[in-house]
Amino acid sequence: MTTKTHRIALLFNANKTFDREVISGIAAYLGRRRSTWELFLEEDFRTRLDGIEHWQGDGVIADMDDPAVVAALSRCTVPVVGVGGSYASLDHYPPGVPYVATDNFNLVKVAHDHLIDVGLHRFAMFSLPKSEQHRWAQEREDAFSSLMQHDNMEAEIFRGHETSALSWDEAVRSQIAWLHSLPKPIGIIAVTDARARLLLQACTIAGIEVPEQVALVGIDNDPLVRMLTRIPLSSVIQGTQEMGRAAAHLLDQMLHGVRPDNTPVLVPPAGIKVCASSLHPLVKHPHVMRACHYIRQYACQGIKTHQVAEYVGVSRSSLEAYFRRELGCSVHDVILRYKLDAAKAGLQSERSIGDVALACGFTSTQYLHLVFKRELGCTPRAYRDQVFGALPDDVRDADHQTA
Repeated sequence: MTTKTHRIALLFNANKTFDREVISGIAAYLGRRRSTWELFLEEDFRTRLDGIEHWQGDGVIADMDDPAVVAALSRCTVPVVGVGGSYASLDHYPPGVPYVATDNFNLVKVAHDHLIDVGLHRFAMFSLPKSEQHRWAQEREDAFSSLMQHDNMEAEIFRGHETSALSWDEAVRSQIAWLHSLPKPIGIIAVTDARARLLLQACTIAGIEVPEQVALVGIDNDPLVRMLTRIPLSSVIQGTQEMGRAAAHLLDQMLHGVRPDNTPVLVPPAGIKVCASSLHPLVKHPHVMRACHYIRQYACQGIKTHQVAEYVGVSRSSLEAYFRRELGCSVHDVILRYKLDAAKAGLQSERSIGDVALACGFTSTQYLHLVFKRELGCTPRAYRDQVFGALPDDVRDADHQTA
């Protein structure tokens, strides 16, 4: 029996991690089903709405957080499935459209619960300026306010500015002023990883220690943001792959004559990736706090104990004594720990082990090998294979050349 091929338009902006991951979930659904779809996306993967109401295909899946997309698709005659943020009021969802939503309340709750778990008692949120395109950010603000109200605490929310070449300096100044106004230590939830990255930059410029004074959690688990931050960013992982699969399933049903219930499908977070930015330490001595902040940023650049002491402004012997008293280890031990953590993260990529060693401040592959055997009881290659599985042959060949 011949299976009919359906022509489906995907209206997403693949510049956004959220949209890319939803598209990936749609692809995963199609890879496991007999459904045959020809997918239409703009060549540069950006959403363009001109003439979409005249689309001659069989169906549409779209990111409908933007009211302009909702308005344009309201004139469509083919089946439409919406994807986007969740809303407390059903009136805020597109009328008459099956909809798959990321659970905004629980995204914020996961971040909030994590900050409580690391021992923090004060919290704030870094959001976005209000606009129709940022309605999902307002929902995250409302979720944060609800959590604060439940604990009888004031909801400290800062929206800041939209950033552009002309407004960047002003935006950073306002972020720094806000950060200085907050009681410390404090946990801050950013509505996206992109906003979290801006706040990390502001902390660095202002000399505010992360996570000793400010512990920060983003939302999106965006790999590009992780590469652009000196301090690895903790981030809540949205269930975007599941959202894509659920949206494709709904449209598949509609294409076969089944009309789904219009009750929004809420998809919970997939978890949280915990990194250095939110691991608030129970460190009280200001010299140790300042030293750890410096180490976290520059450990992979090959810094030595005497350089850390110079940055803090104390003698090497005094700093060593503070570390022994506060952390029960040496300054060198902490530097090595951060380098080792960076190397473990680097082995998740397809870079060769030699490249990972150099990028993480190890003088040679052999030294990285020695540290792994001593600290973890295995080689870097064995660690990579055990935890992440075998990599492509070309990467394995590169590993052999540098081992």
